[in-house]
Amino acid sequence: MNNTYFELVDQTYEFPQEGFKIEKGYLNFNGIDLNRVIQKHGTPLKITYLPKIRQQISKAKTLFNEAIKNNDYKGNYEFCYCTKCCHFHHVINTALKENVSLETSSSFDIDLIQKLYHQGKIDASEKIVHNGYKTEAYLSKISNLLKAGFSNSIIVLDNMDELSHLAELDVDKPIKIGLRICIDEEPKAHYYTSRMGINKRKIMDFVQEKILGNTAFELVMVHFFVDSGIADNVYYWGELQKALNIFSQIKKLVSTLNALNIGGGFPIRNSLNFEYDFSYMAGEIVRNIKETCKEANIEEPDIYTEFGKFTVGESGAVIFKVLQQKQQNHSELWYIIDNSLMNTIPDVWSIDEKFILLPINKWNNRYKRVNIGGISCDHSDYYNSGLFNQPILLPEYSNETDEPLYLGFFHTGAYQDAISGYGGIKHCLIPSPKHIVIDKDDEGTLVDYTYRDEQDVDNMLTILGYND
Repeated sequence: MNNTYFELVDQTYEFPQEGFKIEKGYLNFNGIDLNRVIQKHGTPLKITYLPKIRQQISKAKTLFNEAIKNNDYKGNYEFCYCTKCCHFHHVINTALKENVSLETSSSFDIDLIQKLYHQGKIDASEKIVHNGYKTEAYLSKISNLLKAGFSNSIIVLDNMDELSHLAELDVDKPIKIGLRICIDEEPKAHYYTSRMGINKRKIMDFVQEKILGNTAFELVMVHFFVDSGIADNVYYWGELQKALNIFSQIKKLVSTLNALNIGGGFPIRNSLNFEYDFSYMAGEIVRNIKETCKEANIEEPDIYTEFGKFTVGESGAVIFKVLQQKQQNHSELWYIIDNSLMNTIPDVWSIDEKFILLPINKWNNRYKRVNIGGISCDHSDYYNSGLFNQPILLPEYSNETDEPLYLGFFHTGAYQDAISGYGGIKHCLIPSPKHIVIDKDDEGTLVDYTYRDEQDVDNMLTILGYND
């Protein structure tokens, strides 16, 4: 009977596979020798692999442009990176190299845009979609962008009151606006209707009464987004069709309307048996839009997406060392890692998010069922089969072995830093791990640099007011 961890994975999945392979007994991630990285930087360790970001953007553009070509679609495709998914400069700067547009969500996002502008990373012709609830500060900063000549900023109204607030801005040109459609939530959701967007039953009256003939505004976009993602199910196709019907009704009234924004929703790989037909889904989206436009006898709009998680999720990894194994009863074995799961990948704790979990070493050892625990004192700081209804199997090892067992959580590049409060106060005052960035130089050789060292005690005590 085959009992090594490598044989388990090899028999269960197609392996090696994109981004993962074994070399000399150690796991490689996107060609990165993780053992070398661990020996150089230690653990716990966060990794951002920048080339993956460019690959994902290129993949999405190829998928939609091929779907447009195959369907003889007359509109264009616009890839918009949603900054809230990961705000780091090295991430957005990498995305901009692929000629993406940007999407903002809040007031400070505009300061970020201003920084990019003054650094020469973008110019005033950059296409920017302004989503989210428009606070006074958010609107004021958007106004500053418009006055600075940002001619392709589109302010997507989240509610009808935002139009009157926009009318108060001291701007001498028509303001480009979009309308976000409120969707009906999935049956399993805790509420029936999304709090985001404008009620579908009121949107046509709003357009006719407040926007038509109003020379202060130019309606150019309709936006909708299904939070559960772009999925091949009755719910998603139903919500898309509702949005398309509203779009076609508005388009017949407003000739300037030329963009349909379908938001984000392309998934990332969260397991080694991940299956998703990206080409089919892009093709079906384009086909549905084209058919609705043909039936309504209207022009086909440009298609915008706001892929954030898809763009950056697979670029991230977090590496831990197992400090100790604890057999608490006859059936429950715990691997205790050298940081906190709650602090470092909080979606594990908050929404039972699943990430790809693999050992870095000991692939030729036998395996066993384990639980993974962080070093915080919180009951919820764990990762085990109860979360996902499947066993967590990892290599056995001896506490007395010369080499520790190292574990990696992969495809953690989206949202985790923002939700955990990067560099801030963490539960039990457990510090943020060292963070390294890996890129390729002009010759294609991998290079890494330390973005942030592990958070130190003085940093935490300063935040808490003890060093004043």
